[in-house]
Amino acid sequence: MNVLTLSQLQFAVTTVYHFFFVPLTLGLSVLVAIMETLYVRSGDLTYRRMAKFWGNLFLINFAMGVVTGIVMEFQFGMNWAQYARFVGDVFGAPLAIEALLAFFLESVFLGVWVFGWDKLSKGMHLAAIWLVALGSNISALWILIANSFMQHPVGYAVENGRAVMTDFGALLANPYLWTQFPHTVFSGFTTGAFFILGISAYHLIRRREMDFFRRSFQLAAVFGALAIFLVILVGHSQAQRMVQVQPMKMAAAEALWESQDPASFSLFTVGDEPNLKDGFAIRIPNVLSILAYNQPTGKVQGIRNLQAEYEAKYGPGYYAPSIITLYWSFRIMVGLGFLLLLLAFLALYPTLRNRPISQFRYVRFFPLFIALPYLANTFGWIFTEMGRQPWVVFGLMKTQDAFSPTLTPGMVLTTLILFTLVYALLIVADVYLMFKYAKAGPVEKKIEFSTEEGYVG
Repeated sequence: MNVLTLSQLQFAVTTVYHFFFVPLTLGLSVLVAIMETLYVRSGDLTYRRMAKFWGNLFLINFAMGVVTGIVMEFQFGMNWAQYARFVGDVFGAPLAIEALLAFFLESVFLGVWVFGWDKLSKGMHLAAIWLVALGSNISALWILIANSFMQHPVGYAVENGRAVMTDFGALLANPYLWTQFPHTVFSGFTTGAFFILGISAYHLIRRREMDFFRRSFQLAAVFGALAIFLVILVGHSQAQRMVQVQPMKMAAAEALWESQDPASFSLFTVGDEPNLKDGFAIRIPNVLSILAYNQPTGKVQGIRNLQAEYEAKYGPGYYAPSIITLYWSFRIMVGLGFLLLLLAFLALYPTLRNRPISQFRYVRFFPLFIALPYLANTFGWIFTEMGRQPWVVFGLMKTQDAFSPTLTPGMVLTTLILFTLVYALLIVADVYLMFKYAKAGPVEKKIEFSTEEGYVG
């Protein structure tokens, strides 16, 4: 295996590991802020206990996310030096703003929130957790500004063999960003909601802290149902944007070999990828045009046609991504999205009927459903990043031209193995700590400390 392939594997491993933690951070931070808001408004101490309990789980996840995220940023210089040289003047700005503004914002006020209980006024303490939630989601915005440039470059010019920023406002207004960002954030909200639903269901079926976990379950059900509905709605808009700016990605997702108008939707396809044709296919007429244009007609470009167009525009080469990877990752992501929508409304049903949650037999399976948003998120990122290939910056720089030329396969293989092992240990530690504290429930230990008069509980 060469340096390019090993560097791609290494970045894929670190990205997937890191993205286990990011969505839960986005969703759980907002849910904890909502819980504390309910406490401040009502004075009900159950909501305070909820904010503390779920906030502790948020802290474990946040710490793991920081560790994995730092390594990813160093890889741009270590493994992808040619990329950093070419696009660093553009790509570096949003990453720097993310660190200096968003990350510091969430980190500082997370410390204030953790150590500020009973030291700050209720309003000030509540403001701290909302600033943490705001910082977490603004962090995602700046990262996605950088990623959206890679998907659909805007606001730049190429001077002396390097891309330089010419319009910072264009980066912020990138149309690709404003479908990608809400899709990612609402996916994070869904992850946080199902995390709470699963742990709450675990305790409810064991009849522990019934009021505490009933309220947690109900809040997460409402939040999750709204979030996953918005994920699907924005995802539809994102797919339509993809047809316009990355037509090869959509063609690969549908195994659409030839351009069609109206375009058919693939229900099931076994493709002959080397020859760019179907081996076996079941397709539904007109449906892809409806999804792409909200009408039964409309041209969707095919892989063979785009390949010829890109060869004429960019020169000889193969410009299609892995069709089988795109085809199935897209279907797994979308299928899980609709399954989560169904499950969210099943979780909401007991609340709408005003009946005890534990009476519904299907609730006992919700701890298993915690994994579903993680799978959907992972396949979504695989689809997003693999679908851009062979480009690292679409239309500007190929991945094969982006890696560090001074590295050897042995160097990259060594770090790939080490990163994988270390991240595996971190995942084990994270799952262990999450399971330990989630299983224990909202147990607030009695702390004693000495004074001149004796001991105070």
